[in-house]
Amino acid sequence: MTLQELYLVLLIGGTVLLASIAAARTANRLGLPSLLLFLTVGVIVGEDVLGLEFDDAQLAQSLGTAGLAVILVEGGLTTQWTDVRRLLAPAGVLATAGVAISVAVTAAGAHLLLGMEWHLALLLGAIVSSTDAAAVFAVLRALPLPQKVTGLLEAESGFNDAPTIILVLVFSTAAADLPDPAHIAGNVLYQLAVGAALGLLIGRIGVAALRHIALPATGLYPLATVAFGIIAFAAGGAANASGIIAAYLSGLVLGNSKLPHRAATRSFAEGAGWLAQIGLFVMLGLLVTPRELPSAVLPAIGVGLVLLLAARPVSVLACLLPFRTPWREQAFISWAGLRGAVPIVLATFPIVAGVDGARDLLNIVFVLVVIFTLIQGPSLPAAARWLGLTRPGALRDVQVETAPLDVLDADLLTAAVPPGSRLHGVAIFELRLPPPVVVTLIIRDGTSIVPRHDTVLRAGDELLLITTPDTRDAAERRLRAIGRRGKLARWLGEQGDVEPADRTGTA
Repeated sequence: MTLQELYLVLLIGGTVLLASIAAARTANRLGLPSLLLFLTVGVIVGEDVLGLEFDDAQLAQSLGTAGLAVILVEGGLTTQWTDVRRLLAPAGVLATAGVAISVAVTAAGAHLLLGMEWHLALLLGAIVSSTDAAAVFAVLRALPLPQKVTGLLEAESGFNDAPTIILVLVFSTAAADLPDPAHIAGNVLYQLAVGAALGLLIGRIGVAALRHIALPATGLYPLATVAFGIIAFAAGGAANASGIIAAYLSGLVLGNSKLPHRAATRSFAEGAGWLAQIGLFVMLGLLVTPRELPSAVLPAIGVGLVLLLAARPVSVLACLLPFRTPWREQAFISWAGLRGAVPIVLATFPIVAGVDGARDLLNIVFVLVVIFTLIQGPSLPAAARWLGLTRPGALRDVQVETAPLDVLDADLLTAAVPPGSRLHGVAIFELRLPPPVVVTLIIRDGTSIVPRHDTVLRAGDELLLITTPDTRDAAERRLRAIGRRGKLARWLGEQGDVEPADRTGTA
């Protein structure tokens, strides 16, 4: 490559990156997942529009898998362990048994509706059975949902990539005869167990190293943290285990340990995650040929309806029934099984393996992801409200890059005073928040108020609080208790615990 060619590549790459960032802002305003506009950017730049040719499925598979690793490391780093630790059992069942049920039902639908032979039908079912971590993280963290629902969906999306990748690899490399189910189960068990062990081990090694080694520059800590996640991914793959689960679990361990410069690390990881998403989705948009997509629309709609209305609800019901999950939460979890880049990346595996009809599978999967993301993504807020799961007064994280908060190991949160809340009419000093929690600012009717100890709260106020990880839960319980029973909540026996009503959003 000459210097002039390098300049041209960087010019095109920088322009596409900025266009994708602008698309992300547009998608946020429209309430759409950003992946749709990233894919659109790739299609526009591709051979049928602007003329950039890209048809290397092997390269797309390699880069796509690496991009998924970065996204899952970032997802692990930004996931609160306290939100998911009590949900490991249901999330694990959804990510394994749920995937198997979804594959079987979707494959049966593809076989009966499209006349697809069983090998291709099972491949298609495995490809589309995984929920997408990037889509779930991006959409759900912006909704005021109960932590149980958000945590379960995030944990499932972080865990279920590994089983689906294993199934797709098995079905792609198998001959016309289907592999022995016992062989598949043993392969899945080995890859998950070894991948999880490596992820946890390397995460612990990373925590020990970063706590005891003084690096010469602050910017090296985020690089080192993400590097441990990538090492876990590579180690899992080198051991013929699941690098995906290793990457996610190592990120989870590193992100929930008290490491230096947590805020800088989280910001860097989010930036790396966004870069991986943009590159991944644009590349996948380049990979498809738009003129081939119209013939895939009807098959994609048929398979998508089977997945959305049968496979996903059946798998959620079967997996969550033993955990006595309320039906409202089950309904939302069924509807919120977003698909994204993962199925499109997985669709490259049978192409690389030379499976007959694999190119048609890619087109079906691409159209399915676009159509059903357009349906599901924007409808999630309305679905949550209709099911009574939204929590307008829930605490929400505010990410700020400030040294004092990082040094103090503090969290910056916001909380709203919804209409009808008993917080209305309560003075700041009457909140009796656990020290060192403090209300630092009130936004009222678009005006900022620095509160005094006798400032009285009103419905519609937005509170800005500073707390620490150790006192955050107590502060939330205290606000919830007063919101229910008023300033005498403690005398009335109200402790602000999460009750069944809260888990359905009716507190």
